[in-house]
Amino acid sequence: MTTKPKIIVLDDDPTGSQTVHGCLLLMRWDVETLKQGLSDDSPIFFVLTNTRSLPPEKAAAVTREVCQNLKQAIATEGIADFLIVSRSDSTLRGHYPIETDAIAEELGPFDAHFLVPAFLEGGRITRDSVHYLIVDGVETPVHQTEFARDSVFGYQHSYLPDYVAEKTKGRIPAEQVERFLLTDIRSGSLERLLHLSNNQCAVVDAKTQADLNRFATDVLAAASQGKRFLFRSAASILTALAELPPQPVAPEAMQQYVRGGKPGIILVGSHVKKTTEQLECLLQEVDTVGVEVEVTRLKDQPKEHKALLEHVLQAVQAAHTAGKTPVVYTSRQELSFANTPARLDFGAAVSALLMDVVRNLPADIGFLISKGGITSNDVLSTGLDLPTARLLGQILPGCSVVRTPADHPRFPNLPVVLFPGNVGDIDGLATTYHRLGQPV
Repeated sequence: MTTKPKIIVLDDDPTGSQTVHGCLLLMRWDVETLKQGLSDDSPIFFVLTNTRSLPPEKAAAVTREVCQNLKQAIATEGIADFLIVSRSDSTLRGHYPIETDAIAEELGPFDAHFLVPAFLEGGRITRDSVHYLIVDGVETPVHQTEFARDSVFGYQHSYLPDYVAEKTKGRIPAEQVERFLLTDIRSGSLERLLHLSNNQCAVVDAKTQADLNRFATDVLAAASQGKRFLFRSAASILTALAELPPQPVAPEAMQQYVRGGKPGIILVGSHVKKTTEQLECLLQEVDTVGVEVEVTRLKDQPKEHKALLEHVLQAVQAAHTAGKTPVVYTSRQELSFANTPARLDFGAAVSALLMDVVRNLPADIGFLISKGGITSNDVLSTGLDLPTARLLGQILPGCSVVRTPADHPRFPNLPVVLFPGNVGDIDGLATTYHRLGQPV
């Protein structure tokens, strides 16, 4: 009997688990915590590195540290077969190839690394090696979207071989990238997979989950014959690799996780256009109260932290006492910065403020919804100070629910929704609020 490999996911923000359930999310990566993930019954676990919020050098250092500790933990636990996934953004933002290079140097050699950015739950598909976002029903090449203009992770190409050449600065020329097209995947790729070597870069099409399931079956078959593969992917391929059954509690029934039937708190940090539209829709819902955090004051006057914190906490407490759901959101205007380090420093200051808000939320809240990938990572690791959390499942496609441990000192058994910034339709936040808070 062939044993299935353990799937180890290094996630650059906390939303990569948005297609699976029942597994552990690790917010720390010391050897003992990694051993918990390796010995857990689930076939997959996630290490939340949050490297997308870090500068390149720090992202590489964190990735190396995780891999070096993983080597020790894998040896101690006697794990023979494993697959490594560098999970990142389905809109191609992130530290590629920095992270895959670091993983390959620490845990390699690998026969190939695959770029699989398709995220079907979020309307991202790849066809003929071109990555698309489905925007209002229209397939839009990803380089034509706002994500390609990201001030830190911008890019110019939707054709993935050209994207690879751009990001590797020509080290991997486009013509040297292997392409797994839909016709290849649907007719079977095992023979081609068995012939890959020397960390060959390959890009993978997918329009449906069946495409990814077929590709994953061939990948696992090749791995069982000794091939070693590394993935740089969005979340949908993880569903196929892990082969999990349906989640135990349906999305529509997740109100049963709410503590004491109490109102919750919604925290909105993401600034992408989709989030702003969802926020406007949410604030029209009955029994929600908007609490704006004027983060521009932090840019001009860093000492404003304390005054802002007191203002937000007073507004949150008043709404909660009145039986309402406070919606704490950062001011929406787009700010400009002299350089990338200044932008990252400002982001860190905003996060520090929001995490002080989380630490001081009313202890009896029923649930917490966190909107934005980096915001969600900070909520788990800093605001709630969790070493690990158990993933319950998804409340919407692409939106995970985790629960704090029963022994958490302030918020035991609190359901927390991890809602990526660029996921969901315009009613997404409102729908999530209804499923946990007010009945429709």
